[in-house]
Amino acid sequence: MTVTLIKPPEDASEDAQDAPASDASSSRPERRRARYRRIAKAALANERVRTTGRLAVRHASYVVGGTRVVVRRAWDGRTASRYERMIRAAEAAGLLDEVKEWEARGHQFRAARHKRRMDMLQLALQAPKAVASAAVGTGGVLLMLGIMLAWANHDIHDVLTPIETVVDLVRWVALIAGIVWGPALAAAPWIGLAAVWAVGRHRHAAPQWALPVQVRDLGGPITPSIVVTAFRDLGISALRKAIEDMGDVGAAMLSPIVIAGCGVELDVTLPTGVSTEEIQNKRRKLAENLNRHEHEVFITIPEAARTVRLWIADSGALDEPIGPSPLVTDPDVRANYKTGRAPWGQSLRGDAVALSVYQRMLLITGLSNQGKTASLRAIALWLAFDPTVEFWIGDLKGVGDWAMFEGLARVLIQGPTDEHACAVTEMVEAAVKEMERRLQAPPGTVHDPLVVIVDEAQVAFMNPLKDDNKLPYGGKKATSRYFMACRRLHNQGRAVNVTLWQGTQDPTDENLPKLVREGAHTRASLVVGTESQAKMALGDKAVDGGAAPHLLRQGLDKGTVVVASDGIDIPAGEASITVRTHFIDTDPAKEIAERAKQLRNGVATVHQLAPVKDVDPLGDIAHVLGTDARVLTREVLQRLTALNAAVYKEWNNSDLKEYLEQYDVAPYKSNGVMVVDRQAVRDALAARDAA
Repeated sequence: MTVTLIKPPEDASEDAQDAPASDASSSRPERRRARYRRIAKAALANERVRTTGRLAVRHASYVVGGTRVVVRRAWDGRTASRYERMIRAAEAAGLLDEVKEWEARGHQFRAARHKRRMDMLQLALQAPKAVASAAVGTGGVLLMLGIMLAWANHDIHDVLTPIETVVDLVRWVALIAGIVWGPALAAAPWIGLAAVWAVGRHRHAAPQWALPVQVRDLGGPITPSIVVTAFRDLGISALRKAIEDMGDVGAAMLSPIVIAGCGVELDVTLPTGVSTEEIQNKRRKLAENLNRHEHEVFITIPEAARTVRLWIADSGALDEPIGPSPLVTDPDVRANYKTGRAPWGQSLRGDAVALSVYQRMLLITGLSNQGKTASLRAIALWLAFDPTVEFWIGDLKGVGDWAMFEGLARVLIQGPTDEHACAVTEMVEAAVKEMERRLQAPPGTVHDPLVVIVDEAQVAFMNPLKDDNKLPYGGKKATSRYFMACRRLHNQGRAVNVTLWQGTQDPTDENLPKLVREGAHTRASLVVGTESQAKMALGDKAVDGGAAPHLLRQGLDKGTVVVASDGIDIPAGEASITVRTHFIDTDPAKEIAERAKQLRNGVATVHQLAPVKDVDPLGDIAHVLGTDARVLTREVLQRLTALNAAVYKEWNNSDLKEYLEQYDVAPYKSNGVMVVDRQAVRDALAARDAA
């Protein structure tokens, strides 16, 4: 048996030997870089290395910053730049009188500087003569002293003694100067370095992360320089340029910083070219520049032009709970519907806030589980201590949040179903009937307050059920029974002390129609999702003026409401106020309700009202058609409005068409115009009554 050995090709063996070497050589720099990265990462993870790095950066920054400060001071002292900056700052603030004053001061400075320079030139021309005169005079004086000394000592050699003494003094001074000059010259740079380091250390001219913990500005006091720097770094080019042009006088933009509750307040006058809206849109960045969280800085628009008002909370102050409600702590609390105010909570400034409900419709909105019911219930619990006030309450959540009003409210409907929403609608319609009864009473009649409360009102607006006459209970059109009942109460109820309070979630045009939300005199909002919802809740004016419930923190700012109302004390020049309401839990609320019941003779609470028979649109349409065979749709609407403006004022062609379509008698076109057929309507009315 023969074994043959096969030798591999030479080029193949060379490739096999070279490839690993090539791979190794190419991976060696990568391994070296990876090793350096590991070393750097380990070094940065070492606290001693980080401390040393912060120390080096801090002291280097002290030198650089101190040098900058010293150079700026020297430049300001030698030039008119200080006056130029003050003039630019006054121009940016629109203070023309101050512009003139600083221009006059700058002119005086330049004139004095020019005079000094001319005096120096004149001195240079006169210096040789002055030196010669001084030398001759000094020599003469010394010679006279020598003559007098020689006369006294009877020694002619003493004539030159004073001159020799002066020469020796000069020689010693030169000798000492020669000895000191070298070390002084060597030490001068270090002395200068120490001086600018001291200036930089005093001004904390180093990055915040490099400063010692005890001097870092982490939620510390608000100073003018901090505010100006925060505005400069907002990322608004016109604002940054204006502040840089102002230099050290940027604080001219600011009013005095005053303590306001658990924070400070100040006004900032913006330079031309910068709008207040731009500042409002930068709220988060401004707060971070001030070393605060976004919810700790509030921006409002006062009456002054080009001005924003800042309220800046002390760091962490708004996360501290406020005290208990006076309803809990004061067993002798009393209420007066007309003259009293409900103790509702505290403003951000820490001041007690009270709300007047006298003849005011009330609307509270917000996202779910943010304290809406508790905020609304706290007002009702206070008002319960006025025995003259009657409550009709519809709770469309139905979990017992209003159960303590059993025996306080004459009507208490609780439940989340569509049937409960129908019952609440009928309750509001009954309030409308009561309002109409009071309006027809003899002049001068005094009416006790009737407060109708609907919590979770969006359930009533979204109710899909219809009554026997095919009228919808919910909706936002003129055919909606709940919508129309709310509108009628808003229109005339306050005149006879019948008011409607509503609480609703997540406001939209569908679950809170515009005409209803704008009918409320007091509008309050907890946290909502968007700015558009904030405007639905509070109105465009309040939000444009700085109200920002959409910037509250969901889950963290429970019970914090933004209020727009003339029934609450709002700081001058502002459109709203932010209130941290007292939270009254269910058990304390029951105890408060029991105390309120002791002031009353006893109230028999009912849980359902008999339905109120309201208008019959189909019958009204048949009535207004009269004897005409066909009537223009716009003429039908005009006649309906004349018949019952409270119901049909908001109807339009679409509403009329939608209603008549239910009976298959919709308007149709005749001779190019839309008309309603009288006979068809009468047939539909007869068929409905027969059914």
